[in-house]
Amino acid sequence: MNDLTIYNTWSPEWWDGSARWLRTLHNMVPARLRYFDEFVTTWEGLDVLDLGCGGGFMSEALSKRGADVTAIDPAAEAIATARAHAATQGLKIDYREGVGEDLGIPDASVDVVVCVDVLEHVASVPKTLDEIGRVLRPGGTFAFDTINRNWLARLAVVTMAEDIFGLLPKGAHDPDLFIKPTDLRFELKQRGFENIQFAGLGPTGINRKLDFTFGRVPTTLIQYMGVAIRC
Repeated sequence: MNDLTIYNTWSPEWWDGSARWLRTLHNMVPARLRYFDEFVTTWEGLDVLDLGCGGGFMSEALSKRGADVTAIDPAAEAIATARAHAATQGLKIDYREGVGEDLGIPDASVDVVVCVDVLEHVASVPKTLDEIGRVLRPGGTFAFDTINRNWLARLAVVTMAEDIFGLLPKGAHDPDLFIKPTDLRFELKQRGFENIQFAGLGPTGINRKLDFTFGRVPTTLIQYMGVAIRC
């Protein structure tokens, strides 16, 4: 099961800190950006697409770094929440409803595509990667994270995080849609991406609310981040 209605259902609580799983998503943003910053040395003035933006955690962080952000997500109510919250922060983010397989933006129009916690949810990874390659300018950066496909990732993400501890809503992930790094590397190379890098992402501590904090970890067996450069 891969229940994408969750993102609409929980949109009213996206920013208020009441839902533990949404706090977890928010806590992952700094770790992701620390890694992406190693490859995108400045975001100021870049045209950035946040693909699968949900309620806007990553979009707002990128906008605050000076990027010109377009953000796309299929969850209409999450987009409405993101748009409303950005307005309260004085941020100009172009939020749009859409899907990864049909982005609806011009060819070679963005410098960076950021795609976090998304590839394991799309209907077609190949079509989504085709679209990402299409909209990136030559030399542009694809920055992402996703979940590995193996028994350990299934145990950690579905059995433990969803079913036992409730760190994620039940039905949020279909383990059959998880993606092995070797498979993702192959798909990226098929589309002319180069300099493909992967790094592990996972819990590294606990904050005062007893929520996990995140950072780079020495294994990609469960969740991994990456970057790739469009030729």
